Amino acid sequence: MEIYQFLNSLAFILLLFIFLLLRKWKTQKLKLPPGPWKLPFIGSLHHLALAGPLPHHGLTNLAKRYGPLMYLQLGEVVMIVISSPRMAKEVLKTHDLVFATRPKLTYADIVHYNSTDVVFSPYGEYWRQIRKICTLELLSAKMVNNFVSSIRQDELSNMISSTRSMSDLPVNLTEKIIWFTSSVTCRSALGKICNEHQDKLIYLMKEILSLSIAVNLADFFPKWKLLHDLGGSKSRLLEVHGKVDEILEYVVNEHKQNRANGKKRNGELGSEDLIDVMLRVRESGELQLPITDDNIKAIILDMFSAGSETTSTTINWAFAEMMKNPNVLAKAQAEVRQSLKGKKDFQQIDLDELKYLKLVIKETLRMHPPVPIFVPRECMEETKIDGYDIPLKARVLVNAWAIGRDPESWDNPESFLPERFENSPIDFTGNHHQFIPFSSGRRMCPGMLFGLANVGQLLAQLLYHFDWKLPNGQSHQSLDMAESPGVSATRKDDLILIVTPYDS
Repeated sequence: MEIYQFLNSLAFILLLFIFLLLRKWKTQKLKLPPGPWKLPFIGSLHHLALAGPLPHHGLTNLAKRYGPLMYLQLGEVVMIVISSPRMAKEVLKTHDLVFATRPKLTYADIVHYNSTDVVFSPYGEYWRQIRKICTLELLSAKMVNNFVSSIRQDELSNMISSTRSMSDLPVNLTEKIIWFTSSVTCRSALGKICNEHQDKLIYLMKEILSLSIAVNLADFFPKWKLLHDLGGSKSRLLEVHGKVDEILEYVVNEHKQNRANGKKRNGELGSEDLIDVMLRVRESGELQLPITDDNIKAIILDMFSAGSETTSTTINWAFAEMMKNPNVLAKAQAEVRQSLKGKKDFQQIDLDELKYLKLVIKETLRMHPPVPIFVPRECMEETKIDGYDIPLKARVLVNAWAIGRDPESWDNPESFLPERFENSPIDFTGNHHQFIPFSSGRRMCPGMLFGLANVGQLLAQLLYHFDWKLPNGQSHQSLDMAESPGVSATRKDDLILIVTPYDS
């Protein structure tokens, strides 16, 4: 028995050695971008581990040494990291089609129903179809301004009232922001049927998002099945997603039953919610590819991720930066109050009038992009960039955080200066690659309008209705702006402020 085990172990070691030699021989034929030294089997993974708990910081520091087009061998996976506007333009515009697909990721397969949502779906006919539905039906300017607007205003009213009741007391603004964005998204997506499940669904989605930052070794070692649930993150993700699926399954079935009984508008105020829209499109018979209930649930989960987590992160950073920079806060607040002077209905805020607040939002997105490292793309054919070979199936990461702080593109990039965007043509619509908080090209975020409307409206209301100060005599210079560990780049500490209602 011992001899048998010894021979098995020897055979395993030999096969591993041959595999590594073949892979090394194959990659040596290519002119790969520069990158850090590698260890057997794990490649460059140790460099990420040593770089600290903030991946966008660690990759930025490595790029300072090896360049804005950097090669990493992460287990069995070739990873190319982009850290400059020029290299981002190559991937997101010049060779956009080559990098338009997504790699297979454990998180997306579990949470987004085998990657059948908009964000993680592979490039092809199915992705084009659901992207079109989302762009035209779910996230259009009409949908955002009309239907979602009524829900947003109701949640704003609730938040203003609850905050006013805490006059001159410490308020955890971070928690209130998260609840606001989650509630708007939940009510928009699931309608009235969401009400009894809203609290539980929001809690579970927060847990799923926290689990998403865990590194799953299956993504770096797809052939080594024994490593795929090391640490138990995959099992935990399956468990939590199962609970989310129970709620979504119930809500979708309720919508289907209501529609069968003639009630085709299950949203608030008698309008369609997002599930109604998806079911209507499916029933139209105009789709080239069928859409299942699981596909609908996958798309709804996209709405939660973009509409709650990333939006609340942006609002939280914007307010924290204003508290850190009192002159910015004073200027933004004066503009909002001047715009609303003489108006009694707080719903009348027109964001187009608030030019300085829009500059504040832009500067927040530059310094704190809602997704600091974009979801990886996958190379669909061997390609050359800047004279280097990008292998087939290589994964490409675009470090938006590094690009937004590139000293060659921005003067004084570590300082919060909204005025830098004054009279500047640079915008976040994907055409200026030094400023791409929502990405660019085919895979650009389709939920940009939805998120920005929530960001602008909530910031304006908070600035208009209240005066804010730091607790316990804390100075603005001492406000800690550290980020929480992980890939989402949220603030490490909740924003606790003393609130005083403003008497207009």
